[in-house]
Amino acid sequence: MDKVLKQLPTLAKDKHNENKKYFDKLKKKPPKDLDYKMEEIHEQVFDRIDCLSCANCCKTTGPLFTNADIERIAKHLRLKPQQFIDQYLRIDEDRDYVLQSVPCTFLDADNYCMIYDVRPKACREYPHTDRKKFNQITNLTLKNVAICPAAFEVVEEMKKRIALK
Repeated sequence: MDKVLKQLPTLAKDKHNENKKYFDKLKKKPPKDLDYKMEEIHEQVFDRIDCLSCANCCKTTGPLFTNADIERIAKHLRLKPQQFIDQYLRIDEDRDYVLQSVPCTFLDADNYCMIYDVRPKACREYPHTDRKKFNQITNLTLKNVAICPAAFEVVEEMKKRIALK
């Protein structure tokens, strides 16, 4: 996995223009069965890839924390929401709550999440490749293919299976 992660940013950069053109077409005229096909591709890719062998998303980026995330995680940690915010979060340039630093504070040495059962919504849904109306998040996906080997594979598989006119 380390070798794949070292190559991923370069591979993603090499494929960026091709992916952008593909996604531009996808936005203009998404196939009627896009959500169904994306769910199928997503499941097949994640059957082969073990996130615990990678955890690059947790090591290199941080999720946005919604108020519901903050309440849930603070309760789990037996903290008041404001204590949780003060201890772990900061407000970014978009006025969103994010981690004070990466890698994620809650990632342990074996790539396990110490708050997995109460993790933020953004973490639960990452890399968003099975999201409904996938064609609406292509800009996010273009970023994620450089971070997540599974997202990269999903997009490559998509281009093979979902022909666009």
